[in-house]
Amino acid sequence: MITEETIDRINGLVIEHGLDEDAVARLRGLWPEIHFTYCSEDDVCGPPAIRESQGFSIYLVDGRDHCLSFTADVAIATGLVLAEHEEDF
Repeated sequence: MITEETIDRINGLVIEHGLDEDAVARLRGLWPEIHFTYCSEDDVCGPPAIRESQGFSIYLVDGRDHCLSFTADVAIATGLVLAEHEEDF
């Protein structure tokens, strides 16, 4: 289960260190139980972001049924999509 506190910590780390492949690899090391995906904001079609920050947004993913889908429900989220805004990508 991903908590709001964990999302806030991840959001803060990305704000502090930036978003790129290396940052996502570090996040995977810190939270191996969370599935992380990194992409461009314009690749995302789903519910609104759970966090929006300067340069990126965070979306929730549900992978419980072995098929990933976006969700708006933090209680069932198994992963996060870190989507870099196009002007920064």
